[in-house]
Amino acid sequence: MMSQKIPIAIARGDGIGPEVMEATLSILDAAGAEIEIHEVEIGEKVYLKGVQTGIEQKTWEIIRNTAAFLKAPITTPQGGGFKSLNVAIRTMLGLYANVRPCISYAPFISTKHPEMDLVVIRENEEDLYAGIEYQQTPEACHAIKLISEPGSEKIIRYAFEYAACHGRKKVTCFVKDNILKISDGLFHRTFNRIAKEYPQIEHDHWIVDIGAAKFSDTPENFDVVVLPNLYGDILSDVGAQISGSIGLVGCANIGDHGAMFEAIHGSAPRRAGKNVANPSALLLAAVQLLEHIGQVETGRLIHNAWLKTIEEGIHTYDIYNNGTSSSQVGTADFGKAVIERLGKKPEKLNAVKEAPTQLMKPKQYRRSQSSQKRELVGTDIYLYSETDIENAVLEHNWGDFKIELMTNRGAVIFPNRMQETFTIDQWRVRLTHKSGVCKQEEIVSLLGAFIKQGFDVIRTEHLYMFDGTPTYSSAKQLVSTPKMPS
Repeated sequence: MMSQKIPIAIARGDGIGPEVMEATLSILDAAGAEIEIHEVEIGEKVYLKGVQTGIEQKTWEIIRNTAAFLKAPITTPQGGGFKSLNVAIRTMLGLYANVRPCISYAPFISTKHPEMDLVVIRENEEDLYAGIEYQQTPEACHAIKLISEPGSEKIIRYAFEYAACHGRKKVTCFVKDNILKISDGLFHRTFNRIAKEYPQIEHDHWIVDIGAAKFSDTPENFDVVVLPNLYGDILSDVGAQISGSIGLVGCANIGDHGAMFEAIHGSAPRRAGKNVANPSALLLAAVQLLEHIGQVETGRLIHNAWLKTIEEGIHTYDIYNNGTSSSQVGTADFGKAVIERLGKKPEKLNAVKEAPTQLMKPKQYRRSQSSQKRELVGTDIYLYSETDIENAVLEHNWGDFKIELMTNRGAVIFPNRMQETFTIDQWRVRLTHKSGVCKQEEIVSLLGAFIKQGFDVIRTEHLYMFDGTPTYSSAKQLVSTPKMPS
């Protein structure tokens, strides 16, 4: 009985995208991949039609109705308010897990880290990548860093499941919760909670700055690394580069209802049409795609042929080295070289052995009914003023509310202001209710009082207590955090 072909969507992209996609598709075809291609157009041409997201509605339907999406790099035009297509696809389709293997291919590709073999698993939907930004004064803007318990649990559980299914021994968490005690603290606490469910897998944690230094210096000490979105984006590029070349790393974007596979590098328009680009990253992303749709053996066949090609020194310009390369080839000829080696295995590099037939499906997150007591106790009011307004705020009577502090760029203005403190035109006033608990209507009235006094209110943040514990940063950035619900 003939196997039924799996429908996948492909986009040839911009810049070098069409060339690396053509090489990749030729290898998939030669290897006998059982796929049915549905081609879509996204990226620069669509942006320039006036579609701000770079993707048309009909394209969404094709992607949603296929098993996976293989996407070549695209170009986002400069200016014009165009939005990131990658971020849009990941968030709209719920592709919460970004999986980027960073592996050394020494001695055939130059690297200072010949023992490196790690996987970066990056949260894909939240953090600063939500793109929620504002500018409300001429001198100040702010972006909202969004970290949720459901988002953290999904990616952390995926990291442990990935480690268990791929024979990995350790999962490491990177955050900055010595400063961001609430947001990054939530990610860290969720990591510790989930780790208890996988006693067979070692786990550890690093503050992201020193962790990044260790990651760059001794990457062989890491196995699976799980991070919030921004840290993950930065460190996965670092990992790819120090492994040998960013042009060798593909990635998977995995969700519960779909998946997208892509190279992690850009469209390199200056190399477009020159037949010099390295198709390896997109090809290795396609190998991840084959595993995802259950065609593991075909993926392993291609992966070993690629390793054999690298081992024999058949290299594109970006990884060519007089000492280890035997010939420099272009994009198309590199693809042909891989095809010629289908069925062969590397002799010095580690051949790809048995891979899991499928990744275990992580447990679905279900929102629990919280028993925590949540109380509104006050508000932070942000004001715009080009002149110092400390005295003007302090001299007014704010009724049932008392001023706890004033800050400017996070530095304390009241109480105990220092004359050296530099200020800008955005001020924060924290007011708490004298009785300890208040209603939203009272805060609305308070805002009205500020406006009546001539203050320019630009933003507010409500202050809450959970089970009697403050869940907002204090003046000294020292904060107790609420217990995680069981």
